[in-house]
Amino acid sequence: MPLVNTAELIAAAQAAGQGIAAFNVITLEHAEAIAEGAARAGRPAILQISENAVKFHGGNLSPIAAATAAVARASKARLSLHLDHVESVDLLRQAHPAGFSSAMFDASKLTYGDNVKATAEAVRWGHERGIWIEAELGKVGGKEGEPPLDAHAPGVRTDPAEAAAYVRDTGVDALAVAVGSSHAMTERTAALDHELIAALKTAVPVPLVLHGSSGVPDKEIREAVASGMVKINVGTALNTAFTGAARAYLEAHPSAVDPRKYLVPAREAMAGTVAHFLGLLG
Repeated sequence: MPLVNTAELIAAAQAAGQGIAAFNVITLEHAEAIAEGAARAGRPAILQISENAVKFHGGNLSPIAAATAAVARASKARLSLHLDHVESVDLLRQAHPAGFSSAMFDASKLTYGDNVKATAEAVRWGHERGIWIEAELGKVGGKEGEPPLDAHAPGVRTDPAEAAAYVRDTGVDALAVAVGSSHAMTERTAALDHELIAALKTAVPVPLVLHGSSGVPDKEIREAVASGMVKINVGTALNTAFTGAARAYLEAHPSAVDPRKYLVPAREAMAGTVAHFLGLLG
């Protein structure tokens, strides 16, 4: 099936009052598992490649992007490609030739004024090329290389009035907000602020994005979508499933040397995780 435009998937989910999941791709097995899980669930999904994943591949976007696109095109599911947590302008500018229809430009480490300026320029560049742009306001902690951050600490969560001004001044197509989740959580214990999600939905005229969804319990995800979240990002949960299955196989077969032997159950575990998350959103 041809690649679908991310904006189309987001709009359809929002119109139906549903969520759509975006899953992080690190290896070819991730992409294959996401495609399989989406086909199994009968749901569309977004395959996203982060700047950190690109760094893992030697800083070269093209190979993993081409492989992910090929997997998506071979799938029966409706899938799009998204470039995630991009801080490098040079990497952002590779999105269009590499076949991405959307990108998350992350200027959240900058001061508010510099964030607005940099994001507005990214939006201008993206819209000239038909690329849907997501940005972040607030502090969704847990990213690699960052100090621990309490998702409930004062000043961490996204302020609705500031979010409305930010969207107006940058022109972004979607906004990732801090409402109680955190990146890289391996336990699903996050408690979301659903009143804040509802307030942000009222204040902001673009779809809301939940980062760090791997640490959010099923019930909380369902309620978040009902409160106004549209794009639900999942990454660590796939890695947890992958590593757990691979570890179990290697512990049971300590003499194994063929990576295919443990990559098969690892990929299957990720596909099951994908199907589970997608089942929460429709």
